[in-house]
Amino acid sequence: MTLSLSVQYACKDEALPSRQKIRRWVQKSLEGDSAEVTVRFVDAEEGQMLNREYRHKDYATNVLSFPYVPNPDMAGDLVLCLPVVLKEAQAQKKPVDAHFAHLIVHGMLHLQGYDHETGDDGDESSAEVMEAREREILAALGYPDPYLSERVLKA
Repeated sequence: MTLSLSVQYACKDEALPSRQKIRRWVQKSLEGDSAEVTVRFVDAEEGQMLNREYRHKDYATNVLSFPYVPNPDMAGDLVLCLPVVLKEAQAQKKPVDAHFAHLIVHGMLHLQGYDHETGDDGDESSAEVMEAREREILAALGYPDPYLSERVLKA
């Protein structure tokens, strides 16, 4: 497998993951033979602008995926909004590192064609397939089920 990875830190915080961790998470998520991926960490202003411009939603979101070339030679960008990720990790009582890992795995699956929002109401089977794959990858990386704490919070 060949991976060309660029990591951009457009904001600063000691909670940001290292390039080494990001590489490990991205590699574990890859299903094809080669990939060219850029991972960019942004502030709320840039996150909101990108979400507004590309998804027509006027708020900052945790992760945006921009696929350019599908498998087997995948290329795309991931943009993670630092303030949103930190706020979510705190609200969900998750370690920040585990939440970053989950969002990068989640974004990488989107870059490779996985979808959890197919159709108007969402295709539950697509969401289940994607979530199962996320759990599998995160478990292999030593992280717990990312959806477990969300279900506990909603109950």
